[in-house]
Amino acid sequence: MDDNTSKNARVHNFVLSIITVACIGAIVESLSQGWEFWAPPLIVIGLIAAWTVHMSQRGSVVFRENYYIIFSMLVSFFHGVHATSFFDVVVISTLLMVTITLFKRKELLTLILVEFSLIIIMQIYLALKSPDFVFDSLNISRIILHIVSMFCIYRVLCEVVKSIHRDSDELKRRNKEKEYDKLEMEDFLVNISHELRTPVNVINGLSTIILNKESRKDVESIRDAGLRLSSQIEDIQDYSEIQRGDVLLEEDRYMILSLLNDIIAEYNIKENNNGLELIVDLDPNVPTMLKGDCNKIRKIIRHLLSNAIKFTKRGGVYLKVSCIRHDYGLNLTIEVTDTGIGMSRKDIDKISEGIYQIDRRRNRSTGGIGLGLPIVYGFVRKMNGFVSIDSEKGRGTTVHVSIAQEIIEPAACLSVNSKNFINAVFHVIPGKYNLPEIREFYKNMATNISSACRVNLYFAPSITELKKLLERGNITHIFMGEEEYLSAHDFFDKVSQDNIAVAVSAHDGFTVGSDSRVIVMPKPIYAYPVVKILNGDTSIKQMPNAKGDSKPVLDGIKVLVVDDEPMNLVVASGIFKEYNMIVDTATSGKESLEKFSNNNYDIIFMDHMMPEMDGVEAMKRLKDMALQRMENICIIALTANAISGARQMFMREGFDGFISKPIDIADFERTMNRVLPSIAKGGDRV
Repeated sequence: MDDNTSKNARVHNFVLSIITVACIGAIVESLSQGWEFWAPPLIVIGLIAAWTVHMSQRGSVVFRENYYIIFSMLVSFFHGVHATSFFDVVVISTLLMVTITLFKRKELLTLILVEFSLIIIMQIYLALKSPDFVFDSLNISRIILHIVSMFCIYRVLCEVVKSIHRDSDELKRRNKEKEYDKLEMEDFLVNISHELRTPVNVINGLSTIILNKESRKDVESIRDAGLRLSSQIEDIQDYSEIQRGDVLLEEDRYMILSLLNDIIAEYNIKENNNGLELIVDLDPNVPTMLKGDCNKIRKIIRHLLSNAIKFTKRGGVYLKVSCIRHDYGLNLTIEVTDTGIGMSRKDIDKISEGIYQIDRRRNRSTGGIGLGLPIVYGFVRKMNGFVSIDSEKGRGTTVHVSIAQEIIEPAACLSVNSKNFINAVFHVIPGKYNLPEIREFYKNMATNISSACRVNLYFAPSITELKKLLERGNITHIFMGEEEYLSAHDFFDKVSQDNIAVAVSAHDGFTVGSDSRVIVMPKPIYAYPVVKILNGDTSIKQMPNAKGDSKPVLDGIKVLVVDDEPMNLVVASGIFKEYNMIVDTATSGKESLEKFSNNNYDIIFMDHMMPEMDGVEAMKRLKDMALQRMENICIIALTANAISGARQMFMREGFDGFISKPIDIADFERTMNRVLPSIAKGGDRV
C-alpha cells in the first residue's frame, strides 16, 4: 500500500466513524420521537454498506467518497425535515460540512450548503403552517443567525480547501524541481563518469602493457590505482542507473565455478595482506551451468565482500553460495558473514531504502564511496530477488541474497567419483584463530562439502587425535592449515608417502620440501580444489573456466581498431599485438570505411561515441560494403559505454561482440573464442 492509499484509508476511516456516530444519534432520535418506522433499518443497511465498501476498498476513491456523502446527506435530510429539528439543522449540516472538508473537494461542500438551504426553506414553510411556532423577533433573529453562520462556515471551509490545494500544488512543484535537479545531477554523474573512463582506460592499458614487458612496483601501483578509480566510476554509473530505473538485465549462460574463481583471483591480488581470513563455502550441488546476469551477480558478490572486509578488523569473512531448486529453476543464495563492527537497525533501514553512505564518518575512515550495499539492493530488486541483513553493533553482519536463476546444465558443479572410498580428516588446532567464529566457518565449509559429496569426514583438533584416527586405518585424505603443518611437518611429510593425500591451505609463497608429497592449496580455499584432491587430481592451480574459454590462438589475424582517441588506439594495439595479431588503426568512422575498401580484415574493433559518424552507423555501412563484396565481416564493439544493457544494445544493432574499456583480458579472450569459429567459416555470426 503506497502513501496516498494509506492516507486516504485513514481519512475515510475517520470520516466514517463520525458518520456512524451521527447515524446512531439519528436512529435514537427517530425512535424516541416516533418518526417513520422504516427509516432506522434503512440507515443501518446504508451504514453497513458504507463500511463494507470502505473495508473492501471497492471502486475508486472518488466513488467511495461520493457514496459516503450521498448517504450522509440522505440521513441529514431525513433528520432535518421533521419540525422538531428546526434549530438542529445548522448543527448537523456544520458537522457534515466540517467532516467532508477532509475530502478536500469544494463541490461536496456546495452540495451540503444546497441541502441546508432546502431544509431551512422546508422548515420555514412548516413553521408558517404550524400554530405552535411563533415568528417573533427572537426566532427570526435566530433563523437569520443560523443561515448567515452556515454561509460563513461554508466560505471559511472553501478557503481551507483552496489553501490545502495550493499547498499541495506547491509541494508537487517543489518535488518536481527536486526530481529534476536529481535527474540533472545523475545525468552529470553519468556524463562525467563516461568522460573520466577514457583517460583512466589509457592509464590502465598502458601500465598493463609495460608490466607485460617488465616487472615494476611503481607501474603496478599506477595500474592498481587506475583499476580502483575505474571501479569507483563504474559504481557511480551503476548507482545512477538504479536511481533512474534504467537498469537492464543481460542474461547469458555462466558457470558458478568460473564466476567464483574470478572473484577469488581478484581477492588474492587486492586483499592478500589484510590479515583477514576469507572462507568460501560453495555447495557442490549448485548446477554446473546457469542462466542469468552473470556480471551483476559478480558485482553483487564483490560489493558484499568489499563491504564486509572494509568494516572488519579482526577475524574474517565467510562467503556461502548455495541454491534451492524449484520448478522454474532455482534460487541462487549468497550469504556473506563478517566478524566486523556490525550495524544498527537504523543503518539497516537506511540501506534498504537505497540511501548511500549510511555512516559518512565511518566510510571516510575506511575508504570507498559508500555505494556498495545500495547497488546490491538495486540489482537484486531488479532481478526480483530479495536481500536481508542480520546485524548487531559490535557483533558482525550477515547479508543474505536470493536470486532466481534458470538452470542450463542441471548436473552438480562438483562431485566426487563414487567408486572412490574416502575417509577425510579436517585438522585444525583449537584457539588457532583470534575469533572462534572463524573456526566455525571452516568447519561449516568442510561439513557442507563432505555432506554434498558423500565423503566420510572426521575432525581432529590435535595431533594426538589425528594419530589415533590414522592408527584405525582407512584414512585417505588430511586437510589442514599451514600452522598445523609447520607444527609437525616431518610427521606429515612421512604420512604423505603412505598413499594418504595431505593438503595444506597456505598463503601465497608457502612451500614444502622438495621430497615432500604434501599438496599446497593457495588461500582462500574453497570446494573446487578440495574436490579435485578428493578425486585424485593435484593440479589445483588450474581453475575452471566456462566451456571454450581456453586461451585463444590469434596469430596472424588481421584487425582494424577504430577510435577517435589516439591513446586508446595505442593501448588496444599494444594488447592485441601481445597475441601476435596484425593491427591497423583508424581515427574515425569515415577513415574505417576508406581502409576497409582498400584492405581485408578478419575483425574490426569499433568505438561507439565518435564525431561525425558514430560506431553504430560505421558498423552498418561496413556490413553493407562487405555484403556488396560478397564477404562477411566480424565487427566487435570496443567502447567505454558501460551503461546497463550496453552489450544487448550493441548486439541488437548488429555487432558480433562487445568488449568494454578498460579491456579485461578474460572478457577479451572469451569474446575472441566466441567469434573465432565465425571467422574460420567466413564470418557467420554466432
